[in-house]
Amino acid sequence: MASTKLYEKELAFQADRRKATTEFIKIASDLWYDKSIEVVLFKNQIIDRNVSDIIHLHEYAGEFVQKPISIFDSVEILRAINDMKLPPSKLDIGKLAYEYHSDDNNFTTNAKAFVINKLQYANDSEEITPKDVVLYGFGRIGRLLARELMAKTGKGNQLRLRAIVTRGESNADILEKRANLLRTDSVHGKFAGTVDIDVEKNALLINGTTVHVINAQKPEDIDYTKYDISDALVIDNSGAFRDKKELSRHLKSKGASKVLLTAPGKEVPNIVHGVNHTEHDPDKVKIFSAASCTTNAITPILKVIEDSLGIKKGHLETIHAYTNDQNLVDNMHSKYRRGRAAALNMVITETGAGQAVAKALPALKGKLTSNAIRVPVPNGSLAILNLEIECKTSIDSINTILKKYALEGDLVEQIKYSLSKEMVSTDIIGTSAPSIYDSKATIVDSSGKNIVLYIWYDNEYGYSHQVIRLAKYIAKVRRYTYY
Repeated sequence: MASTKLYEKELAFQADRRKATTEFIKIASDLWYDKSIEVVLFKNQIIDRNVSDIIHLHEYAGEFVQKPISIFDSVEILRAINDMKLPPSKLDIGKLAYEYHSDDNNFTTNAKAFVINKLQYANDSEEITPKDVVLYGFGRIGRLLARELMAKTGKGNQLRLRAIVTRGESNADILEKRANLLRTDSVHGKFAGTVDIDVEKNALLINGTTVHVINAQKPEDIDYTKYDISDALVIDNSGAFRDKKELSRHLKSKGASKVLLTAPGKEVPNIVHGVNHTEHDPDKVKIFSAASCTTNAITPILKVIEDSLGIKKGHLETIHAYTNDQNLVDNMHSKYRRGRAAALNMVITETGAGQAVAKALPALKGKLTSNAIRVPVPNGSLAILNLEIECKTSIDSINTILKKYALEGDLVEQIKYSLSKEMVSTDIIGTSAPSIYDSKATIVDSSGKNIVLYIWYDNEYGYSHQVIRLAKYIAKVRRYTYY
């Protein structure tokens, strides 16, 4: 009888929790679509998530901060946010719920007073002028950028995807093929929206919004103003242009004012957002590079270790998913080893990430060597950092340091702290943070001066989010954030 009553009690709690989660989803959606306020849970996106996803994220949050993060508290806090008059914002409900239960919170029984106190400076933020965006190229990164830009368009207060530039001619068949590649992805699944085509306009209709497809061989030949596009940020993901001279060709296009390269660039600032983006003023610099996916994965972690423990020297080995520049079957290739079938072989090749880190962290110049092994997975990579450090440490100390940076400070968007003992590469697909620190894999030798860190990264999705973060900084459309 006692066990039956306990079971009934558990069922009732589950029903109440799921009901509260349904309200949580509704309020979060209303905040986004009605007020352009995006709510996340310790950096995890919650728009278009289901009830089970939200419950799981709350359980992860509680384990991460070692405090109860209750869906009931989250709903109460969201109600209070919904009652406030706030500008377009990005708010971390996980951080707010954590602070609601912290020892120094004086509003433990009044969620509304707590939220008002925490967000009291929100309305001091500057007004945002929306920015037109053009994607120059429509490959793996380009399509992920399109997905994210359109999924997060909301009322169009920030970045507005207006056009996609492709090479070659276009017709109904080609347009439909491009639309289908956006709708479905073998790695990232179906696009959470609609994609149709408008043959007459030569455009994609993404979630009912017109995105022109412009066919051009040379960037300087394009007149974006013909499509009512002005002062646009061109995100070059074509791979065709890599240096300042070539990238400057975009600025000769009518209607383009800024350029962002989604690859390492020469003679232009190479930026890892969160680490060195504020060193370059977007009012003065017209061309930026978002560096590489591997550089974005390792630089936030290296900054934490350098600032906290000091780095004498080290070696980076990246176990990287195969990419489109490799061969599907054995064939000639301009680089050694990459000519062998990508899905059948582990392929040793070079990476410039070890040297590229120094562009964001000058203190590490000449201290890192690097190499790469391409492996037979289509996405999801792992960077192994073998570092000799200046200050003696331990596994617990390193974990404490990195958990702090993942929870608060300038790198909360960049570092995700993993608690799982079972993590494998498919588990990290779809993670928006470029660096996923595997806390269960860290090694420290007996001297406490040599450490090995394992950093997972979704080399497509996580990198694309870094590109968008940098794009918002360049376009000066960053909203008020509470992280």
